[in-house]
Amino acid sequence: QVQLVESGGGLVQTGGSLRLSCAASGRSFRWNAMGWFRQAPGKEREFVAAIGWSGDTTYYADSVKGRFMISRDNAKNTAYLQMNTLKPEDTAVYYCAADQFYKSTYPPTRPGSYEYWGQGTQVTVSS
Repeated sequence: QVQLVESGGGLVQTGGSLRLSCAASGRSFRWNAMGWFRQAPGKEREFVAAIGWSGDTTYYADSVKGRFMISRDNAKNTAYLQMNTLKPEDTAVYYCAADQFYKSTYPPTRPGSYEYWGQGTQVTVSS
């Protein structure tokens, strides 16, 4: 059974940092792009960051560019999202996802392009 399990969420003050992890099991995602999305109450799920299978290509939403960094450790089958200088508007449930395609040239930024999803981890930034 394929599973993606996020961890590392929590409550943090404005300006603080958190590091989210996404541990995959059941199959290797060594050759698949990985992404992070978030969903705030009453809002649609939105793209946060994506990383290509090799780790060489990364994309970020404009709202997090310069503050968040996505990375991956293929040996551990794990993706990460380092979040710095957090703002109250970053408050959301954060989801990791794995692309269904082998060696995608560009990591996708649309939720519909991802086949596997984690259950989400809550990030709350207090003002």
